[in-house]
This record gives sequence, structure tokens and C-alpha cells, in this order.
Amino acid sequence: MATSILDLAPFIPADSALAQSPLPDKAMQLVHLSARLAGQLAPLTQATLERHMAVINSYYSNLIEGNATRPHEIRAAQRGDYHADPARRDLQRESLAHMAVQEWIREQRPDLDTLYRPDFILQVHHEFYVRVPESLWKIQDAQGNLVDQVVPGAWRTRAVRVGQHVPPHAEDLPGLMTAFCDNFHPRRYSGDRKVLAIMAAHHRLAWIHPFVDGNGRVGRLLTDAALKAAGLDSYGAWCLSRGLAKSATQYKSLLALADSPRQGDLDGRGALTEKGLIQFCDYMLDTAIDQVTYMSSLLDLPRLRQRIERYVQARNDFRVTGVTEPLKNTAALILYTAFIHGEIDRAHALELCAMPERSARRLLSQLKSEGLLSETSSKSPLRWEIPEHAEPWYFPDLAPFA
Repeated sequence: MATSILDLAPFIPADSALAQSPLPDKAMQLVHLSARLAGQLAPLTQATLERHMAVINSYYSNLIEGNATRPHEIRAAQRGDYHADPARRDLQRESLAHMAVQEWIREQRPDLDTLYRPDFILQVHHEFYVRVPESLWKIQDAQGNLVDQVVPGAWRTRAVRVGQHVPPHAEDLPGLMTAFCDNFHPRRYSGDRKVLAIMAAHHRLAWIHPFVDGNGRVGRLLTDAALKAAGLDSYGAWCLSRGLAKSATQYKSLLALADSPRQGDLDGRGALTEKGLIQFCDYMLDTAIDQVTYMSSLLDLPRLRQRIERYVQARNDFRVTGVTEPLKNTAALILYTAFIHGEIDRAHALELCAMPERSARRLLSQLKSEGLLSETSSKSPLRWEIPEHAEPWYFPDLAPFA
């Protein structure tokens, strides 16, 4: 029997169910918290954070799929330093592919109308897999036998099973994905429903399972982009995948729970369980709120200033891995000021050094050479940066650093 779009209903929980749930309030809380975080960051500071968080997002999204390549291994691969073991090297390249697709989506600046189109979803899958080693295109069964191979940017062409769930027939996918995009199109939703629809769509795309492989990564990349396009402007400075990875068992369990058929007359009016969808959306909102709150706490100005000062002190106690030179204490004020504004004018930086000009210029040169500040030209302002050796001090517990 062909799968109808009605087999995915409800698309979002009904108004009557939402009125008895915390979901609308949590959706608005998420919007408020994200806006407040965006308001406390200078644009250049946020841009630096988003570049840095691309590695973190790649690490956590791939970790959910079983690729445990650590952030320092991803950064090593960015420098061309790959692991000698071919399997681990391929996983490094997979992580870089995820980062490249994040950057490709960022450059596209897609609006919600663009995101919920079958051709765009296919293109995200294509952009990821053309960058992934072909050894990772192979699909094997539990016994290690080759059963299929990924075709980048193509719907799956065979039947699959995901746990207890049997996704729709392959021949139904083109029409089903068109109907999926139409039913989750942003024109159908306003206010808090727009955010709720993004969270619900995350599950419904997983339920369809349109690709033979890569559904989780593509789904999370689309959800990332949709939250940004929906107006959560600080998204990118925080990422949902970190929270999903830290509660991966619950994430997968709730995805599976929302796959269930409707459980009687008190469970909505669609083919699938409304209660399961509510639980899944509640989890996704809680996870997002937790992550934006966590990053807001990390970026609280007094606390960040203390961590920058601790970093400088650790430099002088020779406790920072990767650098050996001590650092003048006044560097902390320069780095903190650069964080607040995203950059610092050279004359202002020299003034803050509070030392003879030659010594001040030597300090600024050191900060640049060690990646703590950057420049676009010899006369440009100096931009705040997050080098690998400072990351554990600036952002403890953000990710594993070794």
C-alpha cells in the first residue's frame, strides 16, 4: 500500500493538545533566550564563535552516528594532519565534510521557503557525501556484507528497517517528500507554531528516512538552518547537536516513540501518536533551551573575563599545552576588550598595554603569532580569536579537548 502524507499526521500537535502542554511557552522562551544572547554579542564576536562552533557541531552531530573523532583531531585534519590509520583518517574527512556543508549552507543564507524544498534537501545530502570518502558510501549488514551504496543527492531505492520502524516504500519517496515540504512550509505556521513545526519536522523527516544513509546528519543540518532562518539569530554560537549527543539515548528513544501509531481516541486524530510527538518536541525544546542557556552562561562578561585571566595566569605557570612562552598579565585586558567588541583598534590596544611602545608592540605581535588575535591587514583592527591552546580555558566542558 502506498504511503500517504496523512500517514505522517499530525504534522504538529493540535491546538487543543498544545493548550494543555508547556510547548508554546517553551518555544517562546527559546526565542527570547536566543535573542538575548545575540544582543550581548558584537557581530564580529558572534562570527568568530560561529566559526569555532562549526567544529563543535560537527563533532557532536557525527558522535550521534558513531564517529567519535575529537575536535582536536578535526582541527588537525583542517591543517592537513591526518591519522595514519585509514579508517580513522576517513572519519576525520567525514567530520570535515560536515563542516564544509555547514559553511555551504551558511553561504547560501537559505530562508525557510528554500529549506523546505525537496531539491534543497537532496542538495544538502549531495554536498555532504561528495566530500565523504567513498569507503563510507558502503552500506553493510550486521554480518559485514555489502548490501547497498550511497548515491549522493538521491532518494533511497530499496526497503529499509530502522529498529522497529519500517519507513515508506522507496517508490513513494518523491511524492511523499514533496508533500512533506508542503505541509511543513513556514507559510502554514506563525508565532510559536513556527518553532514547533521545525522540531516536529525533525522527527517526521527521520520517519520518512528518505536516504539510504545520512538521514540523521541531513536532518540535523536542516534543523540547524531552519532555527537560524526562523529568527533565532544567535544560533550558530550555540548548537542543538551538543545537547542531543549528551542525551543520545533519550534522543533516539523519543524518536522511536514518536514513530508509534495513535494509541486510542485520546491520542490525537492522526495516524501517528500525538502524545509521542509532544514528548519529542518537548525534549527538543528543553535541549535547545539548555544549550542556549549554557552558552549564555559561558559568555557572561564577568565570568569570561575571569577565565581569560586564568588562561594568562596558566600561561605564566606553564600549564597551557601547545605554547611555551609566558604572557604579560596585561594581555588579559586586551583579549577581553577584543572579545567585547569583536576587535580592538591598534592604538587602543597599545594604550591598554600600559608599557613602553616597543614592549607593547612586541606583546601585540606575540598575541597575533599565537592566534589569540588576528588581522586582515597590517593596519586593520585586531580581531578576537579562539586558538586551540586557549579553548579549554575560555570554554571549559564545551567539548573534549584531548
